[in-house]
Amino acid sequence: MDVKKDITWRVNMAYLAVVLVCLVIFGKAVYIQQMQGTMWRNLSDSLHLKMMDVEADRGTIYSADGQMLSTSVPQYDIYIDFGADGLREHDGELFKANLDTLSLCLANLFKDKTKGGYKAILNKGYKEKDRYSLLKRKVSFSDYQELKKFPLVRLGKNKSGFIAINTNVRLNPYQLLAFRTIGLERENAKKIGLEQAYDSLLRGKEGKRLVRFIAGGVAVPVDDDYEVEPENGEDIVSTIDTRIQEISENALLDMMQQSQSKYGTCIVMETATGQIKAIANLGQQANGSYWEDYNYALRATEPGSTIKLATLLSVLSEGRTSINDLVEVGSTGNAFVGVRNVNDAERAPKPIMTVKECFAHSSNVGFSKIAYNTFAGQPSKYIQYLHQYRMDTVSGIDLKGEDKPKLAKVSKSHEGLSELETMSFGYSLQVTPMQTLTLYNAIANNGKMVKPYLISAVQQDGKLVKQFNPVVLTDNFCTPSVIKAAQECMSAVVTEGTAKGIFINTPYKVAGKTGTAHVADGKYGYSDGIYLASFVGYFPADKPRYTCIVVIRTNPYAALHYGGQLAAPVFKKIADRLYTMFVQSDDMQYTTTTINDSIPYLYTGKKSDIQQIMEIVKMPYKDSSLEKTDMAYMRKENAKPVMNGVTIDKKTMPQLNGMTLKDAVYLCENIGMKINVKGKGKVISQSYLPGQPIIKGLTVNIELN
Repeated sequence: MDVKKDITWRVNMAYLAVVLVCLVIFGKAVYIQQMQGTMWRNLSDSLHLKMMDVEADRGTIYSADGQMLSTSVPQYDIYIDFGADGLREHDGELFKANLDTLSLCLANLFKDKTKGGYKAILNKGYKEKDRYSLLKRKVSFSDYQELKKFPLVRLGKNKSGFIAINTNVRLNPYQLLAFRTIGLERENAKKIGLEQAYDSLLRGKEGKRLVRFIAGGVAVPVDDDYEVEPENGEDIVSTIDTRIQEISENALLDMMQQSQSKYGTCIVMETATGQIKAIANLGQQANGSYWEDYNYALRATEPGSTIKLATLLSVLSEGRTSINDLVEVGSTGNAFVGVRNVNDAERAPKPIMTVKECFAHSSNVGFSKIAYNTFAGQPSKYIQYLHQYRMDTVSGIDLKGEDKPKLAKVSKSHEGLSELETMSFGYSLQVTPMQTLTLYNAIANNGKMVKPYLISAVQQDGKLVKQFNPVVLTDNFCTPSVIKAAQECMSAVVTEGTAKGIFINTPYKVAGKTGTAHVADGKYGYSDGIYLASFVGYFPADKPRYTCIVVIRTNPYAALHYGGQLAAPVFKKIADRLYTMFVQSDDMQYTTTTINDSIPYLYTGKKSDIQQIMEIVKMPYKDSSLEKTDMAYMRKENAKPVMNGVTIDKKTMPQLNGMTLKDAVYLCENIGMKINVKGKGKVISQSYLPGQPIIKGLTVNIELN
């Protein structure tokens, strides 16, 4: 028994010893994890180094007139490493000496906390030895430049612990203007528009940076010597003209608001080249407002009567019909043609009309008759003509997401011939407004079809990398006689047809075609009274400069729904402005005049320089400037020179027009803007418009005369 007790005692003692050892190990593990965990994790992280990608600065998208349509602006997230050697040495002497002043500077800069609030944040972080304490997110470039001058911060990150992580934010300075076409480039969002189509050029090439991972898996740059600089993205110059874009956008928006339509699009193309000078897309939002929410210019829909141009070209090309041939359309507004009944939107002005008159008054009955009489024996030939006019393929514009066209199948069967007739006046097929515009532009171009495009050049640091030139798709897709006949019919639409009332007394000639398609769209059927109203044409008709299409989709049972009511007025408003701004001014013949001092002038510069010049030339003038004004401008008022002061607000972009290069550079650099110069002489234009909020560090392009 003594032996048994002895063994039991020994076993119990061994068990107790094992339990005690386990408790000690468990206690030590808890102590290390809870009390020393941060220290060991930081030590581990500080030894974890890795080369990470550095995002390149994304290129800027410019308009044809030199405005920035989309650009990147730097922002900074500011962190503090309270474990930095410079902050901890000598018992934090450096930190304590600068704490009050730094807290005051931060409060004055960011204006979101008091001096005491920032002091408490800094003290707490220092006490806890936080290795990566967030101080402020999304700090602007100008604020960051100020921050770097603050006490302690100016000593560098190794002594101050201040770390700035740079990110770029993409901005569209013009907001609504061509927003959908320019596109988006932002974090966690799919790129669209030009941002998507030219992403490979805009994004540049990533660099490399050596970083150390600290607590929380956050990467902190180690040393600038271990960086591979990224290659910044290239800039692209679009064909969009902000002046034409604004005119088009406003004209379309006015009609959309007036008619409360669902969506609309408007495209302005330079006739000779195919350059897209404006492309507006407006959709009605839930609150009734309008926004560029979808690129309707690339959406395929039933076009309605604008397709009658393709039918006219096809019939005339067969050589058996002329525009002076007579067609019986009746007086009831409907007729049984071939294999189906056909209705006109409005009754024809007379029961028998020429082919030209059928086109001018948009008679469905007339066009279904001439199409049936021409192609009923060989319906596939009509499809071959549509292929020749590129109505069965995308336009090829340099944007992604263009809908593919859809054509019905035709044959000699009852159903196939019915589809043939229906297609002849704009149903049973779907094409995009961009395709329709390209066809009409070819007629304006006397048979030369050019590809629509949106980018004219690629630049790197202001230097030309690549130039994009017009692309001719077809030199002459119809005979000259057919083209001339089509031009005559399109002019008749304006002079005697469905658009006659819109263009009365215009100082220029217009040729075009109205269209009104009764459509089904989404949850709405044909019985819901939804229409697609359109007008497409070119001007001046005798010497085409611009080709334009306007398409507006109505809400159900809209009072205004015809192409001549909705789309043609928008076209006219745009054409009136463009004719005055660009066409008429180019055609004007200037003559000499004997009236002296009739030309206005504007000279801007330093006030002292202007005063000195006026004294030298001994010219009397009126000084209306303030005494404390450094800058001034001289202009004519009531035939006499008057000097007015220029007040410089460092928060908004000043007017540079009339300044010399020296004064423009001086002024821009003093408000934190960089400058890029083109030409010699005085400033005649600037890319950053007067009155816009200043984003310091951005480049303003100025053109001299």
